[in-house]
Amino acid sequence: MRLIPVAVPVPFLDLLTYRVPDGWPTPAVGARVRVPVGTRMVTGCVVGGDAALPAGAEPRNLAEILDDEAFVPPGIVDLCRWVAEYYVSGIGDAMSLAMPPRSRASTGVTGGLPHGFKHRRVAFLAPLADLDGRLTARQRRAVDLLRETPEGIPVSGLRQHGVTADVLARLGSRGIVQFREERDERDPFERGSLTTIAYDASRLLTPEQTRAFEELSTLLDARAFKVALLHGVTGSGKTEVYLRLADRVRRAGGRVLILVPEIGLTPAMAGVLRGIFGDRVAIQHSALSVGERHDQWHRIRRGEVDVVVGTRSAVFAPIDRLALVVVDEEHDNSYKQEETPRYHGRDVAILRASREGALVVLGSATPSVETFHHALAGKYARVTLERRVLERTLPTVRIVNMRDEYAESGPETVISRDLAAGIGQRLKRREQVLVLLNRRGYSTAVFCRQCGDTFDCPNCSVSLTVHTARVGWRARCHYCGYSVQVPTSCRRCAAPYLEHAGVGTEQVEACLRALYPDARIGRVDRDTIRRRGALARVLTSFSCGDLDLLVGTQMIAKGHDFPRVTLVGVISADVGLGLADFRASERTFQLLAQVAGRSGRGELQGEAVVQTLYPDHYSIQLACRQEYQAFFEKEIVYRRHMLYPPFVSLVNGVVRGRTVEEAFRHANAIVRGLEPAAARGAFSILGPAPAPLGRLRGEHRVQFLLKGSRRADMRAALLQAVAAVPDIGRRLTIDVDPVSVL
Repeated sequence: MRLIPVAVPVPFLDLLTYRVPDGWPTPAVGARVRVPVGTRMVTGCVVGGDAALPAGAEPRNLAEILDDEAFVPPGIVDLCRWVAEYYVSGIGDAMSLAMPPRSRASTGVTGGLPHGFKHRRVAFLAPLADLDGRLTARQRRAVDLLRETPEGIPVSGLRQHGVTADVLARLGSRGIVQFREERDERDPFERGSLTTIAYDASRLLTPEQTRAFEELSTLLDARAFKVALLHGVTGSGKTEVYLRLADRVRRAGGRVLILVPEIGLTPAMAGVLRGIFGDRVAIQHSALSVGERHDQWHRIRRGEVDVVVGTRSAVFAPIDRLALVVVDEEHDNSYKQEETPRYHGRDVAILRASREGALVVLGSATPSVETFHHALAGKYARVTLERRVLERTLPTVRIVNMRDEYAESGPETVISRDLAAGIGQRLKRREQVLVLLNRRGYSTAVFCRQCGDTFDCPNCSVSLTVHTARVGWRARCHYCGYSVQVPTSCRRCAAPYLEHAGVGTEQVEACLRALYPDARIGRVDRDTIRRRGALARVLTSFSCGDLDLLVGTQMIAKGHDFPRVTLVGVISADVGLGLADFRASERTFQLLAQVAGRSGRGELQGEAVVQTLYPDHYSIQLACRQEYQAFFEKEIVYRRHMLYPPFVSLVNGVVRGRTVEEAFRHANAIVRGLEPAAARGAFSILGPAPAPLGRLRGEHRVQFLLKGSRRADMRAALLQAVAAVPDIGRRLTIDVDPVSVL
């Protein structure tokens, strides 16, 4: 009896074992199979060799083998198994990251081409066709067109020239025209999703870029796994170094994976790479259509691609001969997935490179504390770029104390006098301005001045955010999606004294339009980029000079190069400092340093105006001076004293329940199961305690945190403790190496 382990797309489910029927071939690791799970049939993936069953268990048979060879490369299967184990998730959840769209619904080969591809019918002249017979005018037109294109023309293309299906059918019946089915790949560049950006190959590297390129090239040429931090100030030309390294790898026969944190950053990087490497570039991110993602994945799998660029999930792309992995803006929280499996794209990229003997380049102007600590300790090589290209100076920064501004101009002030004056000057000089507020919506709360009633979400422990709409003001929850129209009077006391508190990007945009009615203003946040291609359109308009001001959340703060921007304004620079999270200061520093660095990247000197209620906070002061080293030295003292990463590893556990009592009961049971291991010194336990977001989507949340030096010990103890609480089900979330403990 031959048994094989199969990963199936069922959340939290571990490997299942199936029997290969007699007379069937043993499917390869990475091949897809159809298997019964309960009462339904699903498509799973073979993830290993022989499997064993518990005594007395009776395996079920495979229903169908869909692939003669590996569909997912065995190396990627092993990577997914590591992700499932390390991040304590089901193997099916991990394998879903490596599967292209439509692969689960595939039932093998249909009509000679794999299911999921778009097909087209191509007409071509038959060999030795008799063209001397009598033909109608339309038939002659078709023959002339096909004679000019011996490889054939898609039927849809002929239709545009007036050649109908009936004309082709008659030519086919006479043996003059033949047809074939071929794959019609959906290319995001040809379909308009992305635009090729011309690359100036004559561009010279600065002395610093040359030194960085040579240092990294030496590591590349060693053809061995190594991690290097490329630490360069904003505007120092890190991207140019990436491009030169990618070209070097490609010329040597290797392949490259480039990760970017945000979908909004992918078009620019992808467009430049397309300009250099042509169609040997593939894109992988969720903003592409399902068909585009499907076809791009298969191009990579067939080896038709040398460079893959995408967001965190691209780390599972089936690219072979991998020699270089670039993680741009490595510090960015977007690399961490916030649903199961809660993997970190940067860390998985490093693990993948270690298995394939590749060089990893982590690029950032504001590296994560953990990454910089590893570089100082010698675990990572450190390559620095301390100057901007063309010796351009860093922007000057002015800090505005909003407490003084409120005292002078009133508490409703959104745009300070300094920022308003700076914007006015730029508009007169036809320069551009970026305005950042990392909070969307119009206002963050609504309350009654008479009775104090507030608009809170009935499902979550948060106040509702007010948004403007054509039909009136609406208050929405950004967690569960609950929405209600804001009335004109209080729901509790009927008083007409409803007040809005807090500021979002919508209100900032409205204030700017009132102050500068002739200015061309755009906004970038989740509300404005919901439609496909909306983000790229706004950024392109701003880049081309069709907009004067761009208001946005953190999406405008990183990676973009707008040479006409000479002023950056930051509204509420301290918006994240009040969060109950040990990374709050680090995130504030990174965001401010990154957005200030968008200014002055062209010929003109840049400036930033930072509005804050806490002008003396070290993260704000040091970010405005672009002093990363000083920030790190101050932050690392706090981390060491409080025992936070990089000095310990964390595992965050959140238990959800219908009531607080139920959540605490399960959390206490898990913690009791962990206490024997903690008593042996394997790790320490904090909690259980109410989570900072005590209620989310109708469920109460209780949190516990594990701190220790060995993740393996914490994971093993946690799995054992959870197994002793069988009715916990899916109400427990485990996050290994969390980037947020909210």
